[in-house]
Amino acid sequence: MFEFDYWKLLAGLGIFLFGMQLLENSVKDLSGKAFRRIIRDYTNTRLKAIANGTLVTALLQSSSAVSLMVLAFVGAGIMSMENAIGVILGSNIGTTLTAWIVATLGFKIKIETFALPFIGTGAAGLILFKPGTRFYHINRLLIGFGFLFLGLDYMKTSVESFSQNFNPGQFQNLALWMCLLIGTVITALMQASAATIAITLAALNSQLMTFEMAAAMVIGANIGTTATVLLGAIGGSPPKKRVAGSHLAFNLVTGIIAFAALPVMVMIVRIFIDVTVNGPVGLALFHTIFNITGVVIFLPIVKVMTNFLVKLFPERKTQLCVHITDTPAEEVEAAVVALKNEIIHLLQECQLYTLRSLHIDKTLVFEEPLPFEKGKKKQVPMDVFYNDIKALHSSIIAYYSLIQTHKLDEIISQEIERAILASRNIMNSAKNFKGIRPDFDEFESSDSAFLNRQYDRFRKRLITLYHEINEALLLNDEQLQYATIIKAFAHVEQADKLFIQQIVQTSSDNKEENLDLSTLFLVNRLFTQACRMFIFSMKDVLLTQEKTIAFDKAVEP
Repeated sequence: MFEFDYWKLLAGLGIFLFGMQLLENSVKDLSGKAFRRIIRDYTNTRLKAIANGTLVTALLQSSSAVSLMVLAFVGAGIMSMENAIGVILGSNIGTTLTAWIVATLGFKIKIETFALPFIGTGAAGLILFKPGTRFYHINRLLIGFGFLFLGLDYMKTSVESFSQNFNPGQFQNLALWMCLLIGTVITALMQASAATIAITLAALNSQLMTFEMAAAMVIGANIGTTATVLLGAIGGSPPKKRVAGSHLAFNLVTGIIAFAALPVMVMIVRIFIDVTVNGPVGLALFHTIFNITGVVIFLPIVKVMTNFLVKLFPERKTQLCVHITDTPAEEVEAAVVALKNEIIHLLQECQLYTLRSLHIDKTLVFEEPLPFEKGKKKQVPMDVFYNDIKALHSSIIAYYSLIQTHKLDEIISQEIERAILASRNIMNSAKNFKGIRPDFDEFESSDSAFLNRQYDRFRKRLITLYHEINEALLLNDEQLQYATIIKAFAHVEQADKLFIQQIVQTSSDNKEENLDLSTLFLVNRLFTQACRMFIFSMKDVLLTQEKTIAFDKAVEP
């Protein structure tokens, strides 16, 4: 039997990964904006994308970090799919620098001679320099390097002690495909190909495995690293899925080719390096050769791959507009009606958003599902809902601009000006609710019965308002609409005054302790403003110019 210090290996792996994380985060903090600018602005051709993907990954020491940046840029629409694939190709070359550093430094010199001074100097620097400063991040970088090599030393010494009592024949009969699978699974679980490669280098250095087995493990590590990007693309937009698909295709196909041509590639490495004497450096060279081979293979077919991925993950844009999509702007009279109806649709979607902000059942206000969620099984998340509302408002503004390009008489011009003002008031209302949502959540979950009561009062005020203003939508008589909207405004003002009086009374009676009354007043002010803007939007979209002027005079303070 032989003994193996598993805990030392595990500690070494943990320290190594922690060092990698410190290193990556420190470099990001020191030059994160510069890296993002490089990826965003200097990847406008295929070769530039590959070169800069290689450079940034080599400096960041993380192909996963670069790939996730690419996911974000493609998802935001500021990087083309072809250039994104170029960066992905380059990142696979850049990630080989880790193997070179570990192979040339980690196994050539006594690690403690510089690992511990790095950690000691960096730790002292963290105490001396203020967090967030450049020197603070530089010292974090030093600690990262120190831990990286200290962890490697732990792994190396644990494997070396194991190898002294180990019969290599027990392990060397392991099939190469098993080594490939082990490398893939370990990397997918740890989401760090650098750690898998470091373990493989340590095992190769201690002659626990043959060079061919180590090479198969490295190929597996390259395949396993796609797990991070695939996880990042789950539930994402089609562009994000395309980037993840290209990353998977490149690493998988390159891995299959490298594994099939393993004897040839190993033979090429042996021409330059004696792997029996200098196995880790030979493995680093192998890692670089097979990634460059993959880039050479994929470079001519980037366009074909892009087209295939676009077909595989097509854009499925949600149709947000209901009334203006099929109404030509040149048909001015019909276009004005469509514009107003779309603004009413915007109003209703914003009402639903605000109901959700206060956890109010939509069936208390709406009998039928609204267009955004019609036919959908799941409720749209709040952040997605808000972005859809903004997108709808942008479409309304664009349609309004198209109408204005045609010759309009003064009455129609004033009518669409009031309508577009209504849409802005609706958006301002939604923005107010977005800002005070966290406060509502605090009121609801508070241990204070007083705050719980205020939360319920806000909910009742909102339901009452929507019942009143939605009633105006069902009326055909303008005078009745006018009277309904005026009544709704009076109720909002009355509820606001009553709320303030009760809060002031509570404060003066000092019956409640530790209440943040300033937050209550602020939330009430923004809530009341939002309610007023909903009413003003109804006034501007439903009433004529004459009635609008009469309304403004009636509600003047």
